[in-house]
Amino acid sequence: MPNIVLFSGSSHHDLSQRVADRLGLELGKVVTKKFSNQETSVEIGESVRGEDVYIIQSGCGEINDNLMELLIMINACKIASASRVTAVIPCFPYARQDKKDKKGSVERWSRAPISAKLVANMLSVAGADHIITMDLHASQIQGFFDIPVDNLYAEPAVLQWIKENIPEWRNCIIVSPDAGGAKRVTSIADRLNVEFALIHKERKKANEVDRMVLVGDVKDRVAILVDDMADTCGTICHAADKLLSAGATKVYAILTHGIFSGPALSRINNASFEAVVVTNTIPQEEKMKHCPRIQFIDISMILAEAIRRTHNGESVSYLFSHVPL
Repeated sequence: MPNIVLFSGSSHHDLSQRVADRLGLELGKVVTKKFSNQETSVEIGESVRGEDVYIIQSGCGEINDNLMELLIMINACKIASASRVTAVIPCFPYARQDKKDKKGSVERWSRAPISAKLVANMLSVAGADHIITMDLHASQIQGFFDIPVDNLYAEPAVLQWIKENIPEWRNCIIVSPDAGGAKRVTSIADRLNVEFALIHKERKKANEVDRMVLVGDVKDRVAILVDDMADTCGTICHAADKLLSAGATKVYAILTHGIFSGPALSRINNASFEAVVVTNTIPQEEKMKHCPRIQFIDISMILAEAIRRTHNGESVSYLFSHVPL
C-alpha cells in the first residue's frame, strides 16, 4: 500500500499493531512523552509529506491525556504537509455526553454541555480530514462533524462469535438492556432469525439504575444481552438477574466497548453470566486477569479493512456486513 503511514497513539498499542499486521505495514515512528509539568510532547519520527496518514487512538485509559495526544499528533502531521490525516478512534471519547441531560431542574438542564460536539470541533480544528470510529453511543454524533465520519459496526464479529461459541444459539433471544438499544438488537436478531426482548430502565442518577421492566418472553431460552458499552456494569448485572428470574436458562453479555470502571469487575464476578464478551476497542488484558468471565473479540480486521478501503477510495458504507473476519 504506497503513500500510507500508520501511527499509533499510546492508548492501545496492541490494537494498532494488530491493524498494522493485517495491512502488512510497519507502524510509523513517533515518540510521545510528558514534560515535568505534565504537558504532552509528540515527535513524528519520519516524513509524512504527501502521505495518507492514519492515527489510531482509542478513548480509554487516561482519556483527557490521550485525547490531547491525538490532537497534537493530528496537528503535527497536518503542518508537516500530510495529504490527508484520518483519526481512527475505536472508542469515541465523551460519546455519552451527546445531548443536554433532561435530569434535574430546567435551569441545570439549560447549562449542561454537549461535550461530544466539543470533541468533534477540537478534532476538526486540529486538522483531521476524516474520522473512523466504531459503534458510536449515539449516531447523531456523526452530524457534529463537517468532515466525513465512518461509524463502523462490530455486528459481523458479534454474529460470528455467537454462532461459534453458543451451541444453543438457535434457541436464544437477543435482549437490549435499555430502549435505546432496540435497533441494535433487532438487527442482530433478524440476522440470526431469532426473537428479541428489551428492558426498560429508570435511573435515579448516572450509573445507578432504580427500576427495570422486562418486555418479552425469555423463559427456557438462552438470553444474550447486547449493548454498545458497559462502564460500572450495574445495568447489565441487574439485567442478568432480571432475565434469570424470568426463566432464562443462561445469560451472556456482548458489548462493543468494555470500559469496566469502579466496581465493574467485582460485579461481573458476582453475577450469573456464562461470559461477558467485549471487543478490543479498549485494552482488556489486565481486566481479564482479574475477571475470568471476560472474553474479547478482535476487531482489528474491521478497522484494517476500513483503512484499506478509505486509502483506495472505496466505499466503507456496507463494510459491517461484508468484512471477512
